[in-house]
Amino acid sequence: MSHQRFRKFNTRDTYPEQRLDNDLCQLVRARGSLLFLRGQVGQDLETGENVAVGDAAGQAERAMANVARLLEEAGSRLEDICKITIYLVDPRYREPVYRVVGRWLRGVHPVSTGVVVSALARPEWLVEIDVIAVIPEERERT
Repeated sequence: MSHQRFRKFNTRDTYPEQRLDNDLCQLVRARGSLLFLRGQVGQDLETGENVAVGDAAGQAERAMANVARLLEEAGSRLEDICKITIYLVDPRYREPVYRVVGRWLRGVHPVSTGVVVSALARPEWLVEIDVIAVIPEERERT
């Protein structure tokens, strides 16, 4: 089975001011059950509209809602997350962001990495959440 790509897009549409031309997608299902999600931010998946501008916890809430939706579209669930990486533009956002993520992932126990970066792809983004998950064998067959 070749890789399955969900929600394909081109960066010229999402970043018109940057004059880019890269074919990407929101999620890749590889080798049948391994899922790689694009880093999720405070942005509506349908409209591309930024939400919770200036509010790191609000952006984390939207990012996690996006993660849940993308996993569902691929046949997975939040409890199937193996690895999560959280990128913050300011270490002071750690506590409010991790509280949001912790609520979404209560009882999941993924491997987690936190990174503070100088910036993300858009200046209004304060947090980005990157996820690797699986589809368990019993759901992979369906």
